[in-house]
Amino acid sequence: MLLVNAVIGLIQLIIAIVFAVIALYICFTVFGKVTGNIDEQKELAKGNVAFGIVVAAIFVAIAVVVQSGVSGISVGIGKATAHGLASVDGMIAIGVAFAQLILGILLAIGAIYLALNILDKLTKGIEEFEELKKGNVAVALEMAGVIIAVALIIQSGISGITAALI
Repeated sequence: MLLVNAVIGLIQLIIAIVFAVIALYICFTVFGKVTGNIDEQKELAKGNVAFGIVVAAIFVAIAVVVQSGVSGISVGIGKATAHGLASVDGMIAIGVAFAQLILGILLAIGAIYLALNILDKLTKGIEEFEELKKGNVAVALEMAGVIIAVALIIQSGISGITAALI
């Protein structure tokens, strides 16, 4: 039984790593779409701290959501093990857990995108991305706060989905 638990734990770790890398890549790509004509990698390479803060906040936000989704997979695998991994109930529990993780990632990316757009509309006198390009750390911290706050709220929702579905 100890070996089975170790294998299950290893599988969960691999799943977490794969989904985290995919989610980080997708979110960084979406962030590139939001910033428009600004080359994020060039800004980071030249040491633009403001861009670094926002990118770090995005990565932390995605990690928070992925962590919540991976917890759901742990619960799903636990339930599947109790029912039998090959049983219909076991497969459903694992399928729901994976769907919840993917949904969480998509919701986080969408919510961060939406939150940044709403922030841009609310702060009419400030062009956030131009300020980031200038290295404005105050604007970066404001944006980072919004991004992390959205992720924490999404994480609560993902945990709620886990409790309801699995």
